[in-house]
Amino acid sequence: MPLTISRKVAQRLRRELVIWLTTVRADGMPQPTPVWFLWDGETFLMYPKPNARKLRNLAHDSRVALNLNCDEWGSEVVVFTGEASLDEAAPPVNRNPPYMRKYREGIKQIDMTPESMASDYSVAIRVKPTRVRQE
Repeated sequence: MPLTISRKVAQRLRRELVIWLTTVRADGMPQPTPVWFLWDGETFLMYPKPNARKLRNLAHDSRVALNLNCDEWGSEVVVFTGEASLDEAAPPVNRNPPYMRKYREGIKQIDMTPESMASDYSVAIRVKPTRVRQE
């Protein structure tokens, strides 16, 4: 069953470019990392590099947290928790139209092309959230 999120959170998920993905290392140390993401209404999709630490962490423990930045007063907190898995069926970055609409300019800003982005960030992670905290 999909989570119920507020209209405001849904707008933020469409608009915001970065979400913090927290994985856990094998020694138990949490590892928060800012990542680009795509929210489809039920799951988050991210594309890390194949040698990213987050992938090694997920191989050890698939539980994750995702959070948006809060405002300057510590309000507008949004934290999702859930399970992450590799998504071998996800299209590559350059063949994912919603992802390209959201990040085409960002890809240009980091001096990449959609093709080089797809080559370097060639793994897809899908996160299925099971809980959300929205304040």
